[in-house]
Amino acid sequence: MPDYRRLYRPGGTYFFTIVTRHRNPILEGAQNVGILREAVRTVRNERPFEVCAAVILPDHVHFIWALPEGDTAYAARIGRVKILFTQFSRRIAPTPADLSGSADRHRESGYWQRRYWEHVIRDEDDFQHHLDYIHYNPVKHRYVGCPHAWPHSSFRSWVGKRVYERDWLCKCGGGIIRPPTFDEITRSVGE
Repeated sequence: MPDYRRLYRPGGTYFFTIVTRHRNPILEGAQNVGILREAVRTVRNERPFEVCAAVILPDHVHFIWALPEGDTAYAARIGRVKILFTQFSRRIAPTPADLSGSADRHRESGYWQRRYWEHVIRDEDDFQHHLDYIHYNPVKHRYVGCPHAWPHSSFRSWVGKRVYERDWLCKCGGGIIRPPTFDEITRSVGE
């Protein structure tokens, strides 16, 4: 079994990738996106943190979170988001039934992969690189042709903060876009 080691930086800013079990597209409907947002809001109320950026795709989510000074408990927050999503979802539909014995022993719901990926943001350039990755991700996976066209993203918020132009990497006008390369991130998150 691999030896997983997580890096905990008190008050750090982290990039996360959380993937659905078997890459099932459980987040493709607006209802489940709303349930995930409700779960994140609830956890933020319980244990405050800042959601700096996010994108919700049908089978995975990317976040950049900033924790409060001295706090390292991102694992507890991610676990709680998964639990709340499962609890809120069960109000609407039964849990997926394809659980293995191991998943059952670990009290897993059937919605999420057991593990997730995290990366400590090192500096402003690293933050911007991961921010770009998050906002370009729906285009990379061919859900839309332009970042502004994906509804479940923090892109519009960052346009409002004047970090991006609305037409950042946009093909709407028929222009040819040279997509950025995210090889380092892609290798580390398993995409």
